Amino acid sequence: MPECENCGAFVTSAYARVFTPEGMENPRVCPRCDDMVRDGSTVRKARAPRNR
Repeated sequence: MPECENCGAFVTSAYARVFTPEGMENPRVCPRCDDMVRDGSTVRKARAPRNR
């Protein structure tokens, strides 16, 4: 089962298929990762806070 590499949370196969680059099995960040964004091949803190 796919999981977020940043926080370890479960993600669906559909989410992983859409948001994971080819050659990787798990996404780098998920919707549960507050204020984290993908930046190239890394993960970084968002420059502006995300409001829900």
